[in-house]
Amino acid sequence: MKQRVGVIGLGAIGKPLASHLLQEGYPVFACPHRDHAPIEELERQGAQRLASPLELAAHTDIILILVPDAPQVEEVCFGTQGLIAGKKVDQALTVVVMSTIAPLAMQSIGKRLKELDICVLDAPISGGPSRAASGELTMMVGGDEDLLAQHREVLSAVSSHIIHMGPLGHGEIAKVANNMIIGTLMPVLAEALTLAAKLGADVEKVREAITTSSGGNYLLEKWLPQTILRDKYEVGFALDLMLKDLRVALATAQALGIPTFATGLSAQLFAQAQGLGYGQKDYSAVSLLYQDAGHVTIASGSERPREA
Repeated sequence: MKQRVGVIGLGAIGKPLASHLLQEGYPVFACPHRDHAPIEELERQGAQRLASPLELAAHTDIILILVPDAPQVEEVCFGTQGLIAGKKVDQALTVVVMSTIAPLAMQSIGKRLKELDICVLDAPISGGPSRAASGELTMMVGGDEDLLAQHREVLSAVSSHIIHMGPLGHGEIAKVANNMIIGTLMPVLAEALTLAAKLGADVEKVREAITTSSGGNYLLEKWLPQTILRDKYEVGFALDLMLKDLRVALATAQALGIPTFATGLSAQLFAQAQGLGYGQKDYSAVSLLYQDAGHVTIASGSERPREA
């Protein structure tokens, strides 16, 4: 019998992830977190709506949390309508935190949950909405390896690449490092391609050449053709969330006395883009800073209108 899965946080990743679980035959229970619209669509696909995390805890075996930040994870777990209030005394319940939060925050949350006899894994994910919809996310898991083995079947339904990183919080360590890399790489790609476009190059050919050269990377190969190179910035991973993750990295590094020269500069660029109203666009919209300043559109090579 398949495990009953609760999902909290039906955003750009959570909604297609829940939809894929339904396609795989899992009983999915969900409750509204901020926006009611996604859950209405999932209901039409067979998901069951519950009113709160409290109710979710009483009806499920495993709960996947995909809310944006640590305060919201804490609210879901420990709030007045939180899941700890709904767990039955003799019920086996596992909470999987898929949000990207600071490793120390994850360990603190995990400690509190364990004290209440709730099993917990941190399992932040990477890959974007399309890979969530196809069940091909990468999952970086921290926590007890036997607990992971117990739930590997359901987690494998949404992830084609599950890596056990070590103790609780170590999944978050890997995810923070990943987002430091892509968060600093995106502005560099925008900078380089703006230069190429301004010089009159065929930017698609430049991309192709670099992709098969030493500068090749996942963003250049997979992400930019759907965003910058089409001049389309619908949300895949919101710029607001990237800035949040970079700030998590900066705060964590500061506490350890680790310099973050590149990450700090990138965070400033994303903050500037957020201030211009790009926060709800895909994080590749940071490229608009370069395109606007250079008066050139990367996708077409045409002159970008100058502001009056």
